[in-house]
Amino acid sequence: MQKLGDFKLPQFFNYPPYFTLQPVRDTREKQIQLWKELILDYCKSQKVFLIGVEDDFPLFSNSSIDRTLSHEARETFLSAIVGEGRAEWLDKGHRKCLILWHRIQDWADIILKFVRENGLEDSVMTVEEIRSGSESLGTELEGIDRTILMRALKLLENKGKLALFKGTSADDEGVKFSV
Repeated sequence: MQKLGDFKLPQFFNYPPYFTLQPVRDTREKQIQLWKELILDYCKSQKVFLIGVEDDFPLFSNSSIDRTLSHEARETFLSAIVGEGRAEWLDKGHRKCLILWHRIQDWADIILKFVRENGLEDSVMTVEEIRSGSESLGTELEGIDRTILMRALKLLENKGKLALFKGTSADDEGVKFSV
């Protein structure tokens, strides 16, 4: 089985037709499903939050079979993930895609679990500490994309689970948990 770093690639990754959008509807639907799962699994395992359609994203080409996904195929597969609510286009031209291997509500739940497991109820942290503090090391929150983190925190603030407060810069934005 071929690997990409420590990520194991599925069998179809070495099958040249899967790098070309299939014309038969049923086959294309199966192809799209396989690519959606592959992209989400890879992004989760490698902590990738942003994919550019034009970028040299590792899954978009396979040098061992000399195949590369077309722009249309890349946009089709990413649009399918967007359609499931697992990603969002960041621009009208569909050039950059924010990957949500966890939905925002799921990230909010992960944050609450993190707060409880670390005894952080009724405590204050900076937003940056949630992403890169010692408590976050080795957790799913380590290195989380700031846009995703802020959206999850705002969701929790709307539910009364925390209060966000601005600092003098983005580095010292704070969070007061009240779980």
